[in-house]
Formats: sequence, structure tokens, C-alpha cells
Amino acid sequence: MWLFLYQVLLYLVSPVFLLRFLWRTWRNNDYGKRIGERVGLTGLSADKKRIWIHAVSVGEVNAAVPLVLAIQKKWAEKPIIVTTMTTTGADRVVQMFGESVIHRYLPYDFPGSMRRFLLSVNPEIGVIMETELWPNLIHRCDQDGIPLIYANVRLSERSFRGYQRVRGLFQPLLKSINRFAAQSEADAKRLVALGAPEQSVEVTGSLKFDLQMPASIVEAGHSIRRQLGQQRQVIVAASTHDEEELAMLKLFHRLKSRVPNLLLILVPRHPERFDSVYRLCQKSDVNVMKRSEYQGMLHAETDVLLVDQMGALTQFISAGDITFMGGSLVPVGGHNLLEPAALGRVVVFGPHMFNFAEISRLFVELGAGIQVQDAKELDEVMIELFEDTARRNQYAQIGEKLVKDNRGALLKVIGMVRDEIRSATQVG
Repeated sequence: MWLFLYQVLLYLVSPVFLLRFLWRTWRNNDYGKRIGERVGLTGLSADKKRIWIHAVSVGEVNAAVPLVLAIQKKWAEKPIIVTTMTTTGADRVVQMFGESVIHRYLPYDFPGSMRRFLLSVNPEIGVIMETELWPNLIHRCDQDGIPLIYANVRLSERSFRGYQRVRGLFQPLLKSINRFAAQSEADAKRLVALGAPEQSVEVTGSLKFDLQMPASIVEAGHSIRRQLGQQRQVIVAASTHDEEELAMLKLFHRLKSRVPNLLLILVPRHPERFDSVYRLCQKSDVNVMKRSEYQGMLHAETDVLLVDQMGALTQFISAGDITFMGGSLVPVGGHNLLEPAALGRVVVFGPHMFNFAEISRLFVELGAGIQVQDAKELDEVMIELFEDTARRNQYAQIGEKLVKDNRGALLKVIGMVRDEIRSATQVG
């Protein structure tokens, strides 16, 4: 009955999905491409079994990178399909894996769409990154005998309270999922409280700690730094959202007199905001240049470099001195702190880190990064870090060690995948 009611509600609100789709297509033409995939028309043949990994957007794709690479190494003969919901996630899949995996968009959660998708993809197993609970997808996998693993599960207190209000809907869903790999004890307890069978939930830690920065990223960082000018003092504002760019530009003006040769690199989270951020810079009395427009060495008089290209964030983090992680001065929930730490860069972040609560707590407790409460404190911290190189290096070293010491989730999740594939093979 609960599934029927969900499906009725889904069809009732389907005009909202259509309007949202048209709005996104209007803002970003790429969003409207491959529209058939949004209703389950993949263009794939079901003649072979595939390993299927779903990662909604860029952050989840980044977390899935070590898992995909490990699966390719262990099951080289098995084709892999990676699905995303966003175009930026799709771009990241192509950037990280090229043609070594198949990419498709996951369809909207209508019964027919999910049936068509699963029939054509023919997955041997599905691995869903983090906590996307789509009732028709889960029900269809359960009916078709497709084992599902939810990996890198993070369930914040706020999300938990929301799910609790409709616990009757989600409890049977959670019982239909084979395995959960939770990031922390708190995440595991919340899953069980919502109705996940205790024996199916294991605390593995975060897959994001298992990232390995390729030597090519470091080399690209060195090359960019030479182009920027070795004498520059560089702040990288990574994955910024609306209002954060303005805060960083005000920070630049206040710091400029204290920090010689200061350069601010802005990397907005969403490509559709590149033009508006550029206009904001022009209005803010700074000499701004787009990454797409300069060749060779950056002009010495450039104050702000706007990275208006996707996929270059880690290279610029590697080229910088200090990383400010966006989505944290505004209530977005923050972004991944581990990439700057793995690259040996000190990372500063704001008060809103609820999407990375456990990781940000570790950073603060161990002295691997600095959390500020507002823009005023951000100013003070940035000045201190630029004036005290030893302190800056200490934060960076602790952060790099934190990443290394917390690796290990990958082996546990690969073990789950192996066990479920064996089990499905025996049943088959």
C-alpha cells in the first residue's frame, strides 16, 4: 500500500519535475541533452551483466573514485556503469575514468523508468553512494534479485529527523537493501533506528579517506604555480556558493595591505554561476581574469583569478597556499575537506559543515584544519596563517597524516561487493 501511495503522489507532482527539468535546461543547455536516459532509455543491451555504481553528483563521484578503480582492478572482465543525476557529476565521471566505464543518467523514480533502466543495464550488483533512497528503484531491485549496497552512508541528525516523520515508508525500503557501509557509529545507529536490520549495517569509515592523489595532479599544480608566479601568496576559495564569493572579495580587500602579492582564486561550485561571479568581481574593484582567457604567465597585477572550467579544482588547490572550502559560510553543509589535506594544504572552513560533520569534527579536534564562525574570524585566521608559515605547515602536515591514518573503508566495501556477487552467483 505504501508503495502505491508513493507512486500516486509521484505522478501527481510530476508536473513539478517537468518544470524543474525545463528550468535547469534553460540555465544549462547540457542538462537537456540525453533526455531519454531520464526516463530509462539507456540504449544499452542486456546481453551482459554489469557492475552498477550510482553517484548523484561531483562529491559522490569523487568518493566513488577509489571504489571504481579497485573494482576495475579486481574484476577487470566485468563492465562498469556509473550513473549520476547531474551534468557536473557526468563531467566528473568522464574526467576521472574516460571510456573505461559507461556513464548514464539515473532516470527519475517512476516505476516504468526504473524497470526499463534495470532491464537494459542488467546489473549484477548495485552500489549506491551515500543515502539516496528511491522507493521504486529499491523495490525493483528487490523484485529482480539485484543486491544493493549503500556505501559511504552518511545520515545527519537533520536528515534522520526528516526520515523519522515518514518512518513507515522507509522502514520496508531499508529492509530490502542488502548491506549498508556507514561512515560512523552515529550514522549506523540512525540507520538501525529507522528500520535497517542491525546485521546489515557495518561501520566502515568514509571512502573519501581512501583517495589517492595522482602524481599528475601534483605536477599540474606545480605548473600552474609557475604560471601564477612563485612569489604570489595564494588563497584558493574552493566550491563556493552564492554570497561566499562576495565575502571572499571583501576578505581580499582587507588582506591586500597586510599580505603582499596576494592572489585570490575563486572556483564556484556550479558552472551556471561563472558569468554572474565574473560580473560580481568586475563590480568589486579588483583586477579579475578568467582561467579560460589567459595563456602562459598570469599578469602580476591580477588580483582575482576566476576558474571558469570544470574539473580543475584539485590542480588549483595543489597550486595554492591556503584553501577555503566553500558551502560552509552559508548553510549549504560544506564540501570535502580531504582533497586539500591529501595535497598537503591547510584548509579553513566555516560553521556550516553538517554534510561533513564527522570529518570536520576530526579536523578541528586534531588540529588538521581551522573552523571559523564568520567572515571577521576568517580575516583574522587568514592573516595569522600568512604571517606564521610554521603554523600553516603544521596544520597541513596534521591534515595529510589524518587522511593517511583513516584509510581502510575501501577494503571493507570491496569485501561487501565480493560477498554479494558470490551470493548472487550461487543463487543464480
